[in-house]
Amino acid sequence: MAGLQHTVAIAALPARVWAVVVDVERWPERIPTVDSVERLDAGPLAVGSRTRLQQPRLPTAVWTVTELAEGSSYTWQSKSPGVTVTAAHVVEPHPDGSRLTLALTVSGPLSGIGWLMTRSLTKQYVETEAASIKKAAEASTT
Repeated sequence: MAGLQHTVAIAALPARVWAVVVDVERWPERIPTVDSVERLDAGPLAVGSRTRLQQPRLPTAVWTVTELAEGSSYTWQSKSPGVTVTAAHVVEPHPDGSRLTLALTVSGPLSGIGWLMTRSLTKQYVETEAASIKKAAEASTT
């Protein structure tokens, strides 16, 4: 499986980082790699929750939460013909406050060619997303 992982230390308590990570509806105002977000169900993120996400230079994708550990991590998947993208968001305590790890894997029969076409952009987006979450979590206001 192709993929990547990026980790950043954040000078904020894990609860604050978690609040930013799961507030996907505010991602477009906080994260420049996200153009629009539409939650497809009501309530907080939970296993089975679906979110439509539009990012620059990528097709619109519907992400479904497959795993969630309240306050610390969630994983969601987006499927298209021949490709499944799995993205994990993990918040852990760290001596400086918190550690955020964003991980992404690509699988399926067409994943190799898809990864070759999007690897560089995906790496840039994941790094930008981590830096943006860090900035939002470390801000004094919500």
